[in-house]
This record gives sequence, C-alpha cells and structure tokens, in this order.
Amino acid sequence: MSTSQDMGLFQTIQERHSVKKYEKGFVIPEQDVTEMLEAAIEAPSSWNLQHWKFVVIDDQAKKEQLLPITYNQKQIVESSFTVAILGDLKANENAEVIYENAVNKGLMAEDIKNTLVGQIHSAYEGDTPFPRDEAVLNASLAAMQLMLAAKAKGYDTCPMGGFQRSRFVEEFNVPERYVPVMLVTVGKAAEPARPSERFPLEDVVIKNTF
Repeated sequence: MSTSQDMGLFQTIQERHSVKKYEKGFVIPEQDVTEMLEAAIEAPSSWNLQHWKFVVIDDQAKKEQLLPITYNQKQIVESSFTVAILGDLKANENAEVIYENAVNKGLMAEDIKNTLVGQIHSAYEGDTPFPRDEAVLNASLAAMQLMLAAKAKGYDTCPMGGFQRSRFVEEFNVPERYVPVMLVTVGKAAEPARPSERFPLEDVVIKNTF
C-alpha cells in the first residue's frame, strides 16, 4: 500500500539527476548543509562501522585548488560546495567504541560484543582487498543518501569519479587511513540536467537465478 510519504520519497528519487552547471555564488544555509550531512550518516554500513569521512570544500581558494585535480570540470568552482567522500580502510578500529556504547545502553551483552569485535578484527587481517572493498561499498551508500537528502531540500548534486585520487590525497592532506571514493558537488542548478535513459526493468532484473 502506497502512502503520501512513499510518494514523496519516490518523487525525490525520480527528480534527482546529475547537474553539471550551477548558479555561481549561491550559498546554501549552514543549517541545510548540516541536515544533509546528518541524513548521509544515517546510511547503513557493515557491522555499523560507519566507513566514511566527509571533506566539505566550500572555500573558494580550495575550490580553485581542487579544479585541476578534477580535470577542470567547472562544476567544482560553480557549485556551492563539494563533498569529498572518503572510505575508511581501518573502520574495524571503530568497533570497540560502537559496541561498547551498545553494551552501556543495555542493547548488547559484553560477551557478544567481544565476539563481534574479534570477528571484525579478524576480517581485516592480512593483505586482502576486503578493507578497501568495504570502505568503497559503505561510503558509497552514504554518498547516495547525501544526494537524495540534497534533492529533498531543493538542491542539486553530481557524483564525480573523474578526478586524480592520488593528487587529491596529497594536496588535501588525506591520512593514509582513508581512500577517496568520489566527489559530490552540491548547489542550485543553473540549467536542467540532461535527460538520461534507463534500461527497462525486465532487462536488469533476474528472479532467483540466471
């Protein structure tokens, strides 16, 4: 059964498109920025480790510094701000605090906490792609939530994968613990996004097995 809230969510999803041209100089109130970021951190994550860090770039000089790193894509300097979505390669180090809080609130037994924390640290041991895969996967969930929250508040966004990650790390002093996943520009569209097509549902949905 559909509800009015369902329709609002689905409308937001349908209306969100990647915007390339923004109103220059448009300032988003700080309260709105905070609310969008708060919505982003409500995203789900494996073991609730919250594998994300956000670098909000709104200073004009920093935007100009970021511009060549993104191959001079003008949306970087024209949007209100850009959020660099980083994934945490050592998110397992969050486990002790997260689960200790759960124990203190009576939501989890101490022995269960210890078992979970041990399992999490074991998963991160060794030279495997697991930490990076988890960092990218879970940070991407937060990025999508940020974009939907922005659209719900009347703003526009564009996820960007086309940038020099190693150069970003160097110039923006990103600690080794974090890996750049994507950039998300946020602002007010100066012109509508280009229409984009989607494959029909029957082309992308397989029930049960191939």
